Amino acid sequence: MRFDKIEFSKSFGTSAQLPPSADKEIVFSGKSNVGKSSLINKLFNRKQLARVSSVPGKTITVNFFRGDSVWFVDLPGYGYAKRDKGEKKRWAELMEGFFQSERNIALVIQLLDMRHAPTADDMTMLSFLKQKQIPFVIILTKSDKLNKSEKEKRRAELASELSDYGDYQKIEFSSVTGEGTEELKQAINKSVEVN
Repeated sequence: MRFDKIEFSKSFGTSAQLPPSADKEIVFSGKSNVGKSSLINKLFNRKQLARVSSVPGKTITVNFFRGDSVWFVDLPGYGYAKRDKGEKKRWAELMEGFFQSERNIALVIQLLDMRHAPTADDMTMLSFLKQKQIPFVIILTKSDKLNKSEKEKRRAELASELSDYGDYQKIEFSSVTGEGTEELKQAINKSVEVN
């Protein structure tokens, strides 16, 4: 697959607006401020494909990007405490509508901040994906912010924290150094070929 051939297509704010799913979809999921936009820009080697904001919780739409015979879908970040109840309700409806609309999901790229233990929302998302048997890979973002000994410590802790997901691929990723980019591309290519 060509990762240089991608264009923003459309954004949708409610599940009723979502287009039917035909081609395979690669879905990006993670909490607000986990580095999702930075990962997307690094993956496709584009500076402003996904908007990076200093304010977490900015992405409140499902954003579709047209790729090389596949769709890339950027889900709004979850777990942002300052959202009002109306926004949280709309987010929940949007997510429910997305995953229940029989989409052709080849892979979910589930982002976790490597520096911290997964949040309750992270664990809920992982459990949901596993329960629904949706294929996913776990991306551990911001790996460049840890030194060697801190990384070793977090790897050991993550083995325990994610013990229910031992069989799932985990990739340490940095949008700064590019660590994990090629591994992620391979996982995406494999998912598109297999499914």
